[in-house]
Amino acid sequence: MDKVKKRYERPIITKHYSGLMNKFGSKSISAPKTAIEGIPVEYLVDQFGSPLYVFSEKQIRENQRNAYRIFRNRYPKVQFAWSYKTNYLDAVCSVFHQENSWAEVVSEFELDKALRLGVLGSNIIFNGPSKGKTALQKAIAQGVKIHIDHFDELYDLIELTESNNHKAKVAIRVNMDVGVYPKWDRFGFNYENGEAWHAVRRILSSKNLQLVGLHTHIGTYIMSAEAYRIAASKLAALARSIKQEFDIMVDYIDMGGGFASNNTLISQYLPAEEVVPGLEQFADSIASGLFELPYKAEELPMLILETGRALIDNAGYLISTVIANKRLADGRRAVIIDAGVNLLFTSFWYKHKITPAQESGLHTEDTTIFGPLCMNIDCIRESIMLPALKRGERIVIEYTGAYDNTQWMQFINLRPNVVMIMEDGSVELIRKAETLEYLTECELIPDKLKTR
Repeated sequence: MDKVKKRYERPIITKHYSGLMNKFGSKSISAPKTAIEGIPVEYLVDQFGSPLYVFSEKQIRENQRNAYRIFRNRYPKVQFAWSYKTNYLDAVCSVFHQENSWAEVVSEFELDKALRLGVLGSNIIFNGPSKGKTALQKAIAQGVKIHIDHFDELYDLIELTESNNHKAKVAIRVNMDVGVYPKWDRFGFNYENGEAWHAVRRILSSKNLQLVGLHTHIGTYIMSAEAYRIAASKLAALARSIKQEFDIMVDYIDMGGGFASNNTLISQYLPAEEVVPGLEQFADSIASGLFELPYKAEELPMLILETGRALIDNAGYLISTVIANKRLADGRRAVIIDAGVNLLFTSFWYKHKITPAQESGLHTEDTTIFGPLCMNIDCIRESIMLPALKRGERIVIEYTGAYDNTQWMQFINLRPNVVMIMEDGSVELIRKAETLEYLTECELIPDKLKTR
């Protein structure tokens, strides 16, 4: 029987740090991730190329169903609205909509996308500070729930509804002090200085505007469940005041999104799963605040949640291939891969889990991972313990489901294929790799500049 030649590993000296787990320190890396949802990484690359984005339909559905279960156990009326800006790939949005999620959009483009996917206007929430009159007119005609961000937008709505004698269902976005700093007070009307109450009075003085909800979004990657209790309590107090003075009970209270996922921030020492509150803690806090309303269960407003990253981050993967190895001037090992920050924008603030996709050597070394771009900022990870990786071997970058496919760009390299592993184990292409023709189809060359 032929013997398989063992791979050569360069001798290195590794310093061990004692820790709580054992006197030799904890294991540096996880076991190789040779498959995603049972599909071999090598098969995926052979079929669809590298780099390659991969999504799990099963994981998305489980995340959404679990979130509904947790919140409905704590509050009687719950409705999720998928945050399009987090990931607006059609296939991803469609899975969430099949799981009874509405659409939450922040631009006319996203509004058009939701309508094209068949979402009813009444099941769309329109947020954002820059809607424009054309977008507002479209939203009014479709019965979209419009969340007013500032007084100029309120005046536009009054003008549009009066000129066309249309009715608009509106809510206001409220910013407030919840103990998280810096405050997100650039969006919406302030609670503490009375601006939100002033906006409510102006809305109720217009015969064509129907106040149906109150909305807040206190920030992003929030790690304090208590902040949500404070926010829910303040919106409940505002809803109670509206009921007392105008005898109007809002249909819903929208607590926005911002729940942290289990992606670890670069500034965090401990892994995210050890410090980030679970959905149960967020749900307990929000329900506690809303139950300050002195009403029967059937009279309570609906709770709307615009959760994004916490429902998609762990359902996304990026497969990449090693292009080269090199030594930096200070002797550190560096690996160059074929996926750069143009595809993984979140590497600027996350320590993504990065794992070899094949059996590798036993010895690990502090490694810097660079992308393929001709820019010094193209660094996927400044420091991570990895075994020696040969040219052509693969790595899997996890927790890439949120924001990477909305903030990616064709910079130096075009954007690659995106696939979804379906519940039945099949693999579907959900976004084709870009071509030069796709990139330039919107460009025009003046006759004077044409050479042929």
